[in-house]
Amino acid sequence: MESVLSEHIWIWYGLCGLIVFEALIWHAVIGYIQRAKPTLHADTYAGPPDPAPRVSVVVAARNEEQNIEGCVGNLLDQDYPNYEIIAIDDRSEDRTPVLLRQLLARSNGKLQVITIEELADGWFGKNNAMREGVARSTGEWLCFTDADCRYTSRKALTAALQDALTHQADFLTLLPPLEERTTWERIIQPACALMMVSWFLPLRVNDPKAKTAYANGQFMLMTRTCYEGIGGHHRVRAELNEDMVMSRYAKQAGFNLRLAENVGLSSTRMYASLAEAWNGWSRIFHGSIPSVAQLGLAALWHVLFAIGPWIALAVALTGWGLASERSTLPWPAMVGASLVALAAHQSVLWRVYRLMHSRPIWSLTHGLGATVLVGMLLNAMTKSLGLTSTTWRGVTYRSGKLEKDVVSPENVVIAPEPEV
Repeated sequence: MESVLSEHIWIWYGLCGLIVFEALIWHAVIGYIQRAKPTLHADTYAGPPDPAPRVSVVVAARNEEQNIEGCVGNLLDQDYPNYEIIAIDDRSEDRTPVLLRQLLARSNGKLQVITIEELADGWFGKNNAMREGVARSTGEWLCFTDADCRYTSRKALTAALQDALTHQADFLTLLPPLEERTTWERIIQPACALMMVSWFLPLRVNDPKAKTAYANGQFMLMTRTCYEGIGGHHRVRAELNEDMVMSRYAKQAGFNLRLAENVGLSSTRMYASLAEAWNGWSRIFHGSIPSVAQLGLAALWHVLFAIGPWIALAVALTGWGLASERSTLPWPAMVGASLVALAAHQSVLWRVYRLMHSRPIWSLTHGLGATVLVGMLLNAMTKSLGLTSTTWRGVTYRSGKLEKDVVSPENVVIAPEPEV
């Protein structure tokens, strides 16, 4: 082992130098992003545009009793003067329907509730639900949101629409801060979010000349013209990551795509457990990065630059501690090179975690988070190859297609207005 290392010691120093070089590049990129990134704050705009175009907010919910009241309740409290909310109960088996009826009773006509009792053949549940919501909408603009998204400001809708109008965006998506309540969330969520932001750089998403496209289904605001121009949800009816696919169609069709950071407008808690995070992020990576080669490249990148510095330091310290007096390897120098590489990498992560509104101290766990992330990327590769399937919301998919269709007629019920 020692003889092999002695003959190839230049590889060790070369990799450490490469990690330092990569960190310097990222520091430059972060500096540019800090100056140029589009950010929406709760106090960005004093009021809605005049005249205020009609907006239809569509939210689908399946077994969301923990979230639906907070989401729709906050939406009902928005200060935007001309909007409607269409909530779709997609075959829920918990208290979601009861909570929606209670919200309907105090909505003053602003809320519609639709109940889907059976899934249409060939459709993924969320896409089917959103389609039914759009069919009953009246807005010039369509706002799609998830039931686990909490709107923390009454100006969220106003700020988003004003930003879209100001920048002539046909399709605006916001990046909400991710809530981190448990140790695993603090370890995994930033690593996965950083992976997505690094792969889909916001400044390239916002560049009409670049092919990079990205959208977050937690908040998508688009003109009805854009929605119909890309084929709506019918075109993505069997897509697990319909948001990403719709963004690609929009950019390919020449619509103006815009991605902005959200500070103080909304937040979301994606996954509460390690098992949920593993399944959910694997699904996201599989749908967002469909190429097996690209998934493999992303995994290799994280092994080299996120996990590699920690492995290098551990090997150097172990080797130094176990080295005999006749050892010819420069173990102290190797430990020093590893420490420099790790320090350079951590200096980047410290800034990045602060930008993502995560506590920077948790960047010290990024190596562990990246290890889990690599496992998720490899899991996504097996899905892209058709070797494994994905079960999400009670439906099983393989290679991005429905494996177990629910063959049944549509059965959609519109909840009646409550008696006053």
